[in-house]
Formats: sequence, structure tokens, C-alpha cells
Amino acid sequence: MTRASEESRGSGQSPDTIKDFEAAIAELEGIVRRLEDGEQTLEDSLKLYERGIQLSRFCHARLEDAERRIEILNERGELKPAPEALGGAADPRGPENEGTR
Repeated sequence: MTRASEESRGSGQSPDTIKDFEAAIAELEGIVRRLEDGEQTLEDSLKLYERGIQLSRFCHARLEDAERRIEILNERGELKPAPEALGGAADPRGPENEGTR
């Protein structure tokens, strides 16, 4: 049994299940490390690569969704910099222009 099949069985999840963005990134990082160590057979490497592609597409889609949500939120209201107390930068054009972004 390969490590990939052991890991998927040990987690109690189907190997095709992608829980969330963070879990997908973590799994993808693990796949990259395993491929880089070069200890897998060709067949196992191909399976890991295929899973990596699935995870990459999932992450890309979630990032695009987040970007669309941010664009919608920005369209609904003015963008304002975070207060300086929270690490936001002051508007370089001066305080009189803060609401004109």
C-alpha cells in the first residue's frame, strides 16, 4: 500500500474529498514535498500529480470566488483605508481626500 493511500484511509476521507481551502493547501504542500523527495514509484508519482492538479484547481476556484466577493463588496461601498491604529496607512493626499477613493 502506498503512503498516499495510507494517508487517505487514515484521515477517514475519500482521496477525492477536498474539505476547504486551507486543507487543500496543506495537502498540496505535502504532495510537493513527497514528489520532491523522489522516493515514489512512477505510478504513485502520477497519482500524486493528478491529486495536486485537483487541489490546485480547487484552490484557484476558491481564490477567484473570494476575489469576486471582494469586488462586489468594494462596489457597494467606498474603499477606506484601515485606521492607523490597526496598521492602516494614512491617505498620502491628506485627510480632506480620504473619502474620495
